Amino acid sequence: MPVFDNKVLLIGESINDSVPSTKALLDADDIAGIQNLAKSQDEGGADYIDVNIGLRPKEWMTKLVKAIQEVTSKPLSIDSPDVEICSAGLEAYDLERAGGKKPILNSISPLRPEMFELLKIAPCLPILLISEQKGTDGGSQCHTAEETYFAAKSMLATAKEYGLTPSDAILDPGIAPIGSDTKGNLKRLLGAMRLIQNDAELKGVHYSVGLSNFTVMLPTKRKDGVPIKSSLESAFLGKATALGLDMVIGSVKRNYAPLPDDHPAVQCLDQCLAANDFDSLMVVMQFYRG
Repeated sequence: MPVFDNKVLLIGESINDSVPSTKALLDADDIAGIQNLAKSQDEGGADYIDVNIGLRPKEWMTKLVKAIQEVTSKPLSIDSPDVEICSAGLEAYDLERAGGKKPILNSISPLRPEMFELLKIAPCLPILLISEQKGTDGGSQCHTAEETYFAAKSMLATAKEYGLTPSDAILDPGIAPIGSDTKGNLKRLLGAMRLIQNDAELKGVHYSVGLSNFTVMLPTKRKDGVPIKSSLESAFLGKATALGLDMVIGSVKRNYAPLPDDHPAVQCLDQCLAANDFDSLMVVMQFYRG
């Protein structure tokens, strides 16, 4: 299924240890079941397929990458904060089987700079986390658009030392649940993307967010039948794609589509952006009550 009129590439999210049904397959060593997940996401329109094994040994990543590539030619996203697990995935990845398309490496954080060394193992497209910043006393979350923008410039400067240009990297500005956003995360995210878009030195950079995180804990539909999750996610896409968003980690089962300005979900996000702190939660509550 094309995402947002083919403007956004979809990284299929289902092969992830944090998904209970997938964890059950992994716990049971059900490789055929994982392969079926890969095939269903391929057939459902995913452009990439995420592979996250949780805290299992690195050999699991090697095994899954090879098994998944037996049943699909879609490129993969090697997803783990662990250097050894990511290394195993990149080493197992068959570039030719994926039609020459590089895997995505998810992800490199300012707090895990050693992950940049993985770029020496195999060609890949790294996701750079820019919702975190490193200071003299350790690390912390970025709370403003400006902090996120400077984190992006810092991460891309380091990527340049490894021979990458902005167009070789994917920025993840971090997306938080709209139903519990009391700190203006949506404003921070979109504001940072606007600052990056206006910086000529960062032209060509890509973006990715974990889109399903945006509607965590919200009902699927309102009483009047209006879909809550897919419409709020689509409303977000409408704003973010205008600022350069071109990838999401999401579900092939969601109906992501452009919405008119007068759609209740679009109006909900507009009101959230205009509100402060807990007032934005009231806006979301009012939206899903109908």
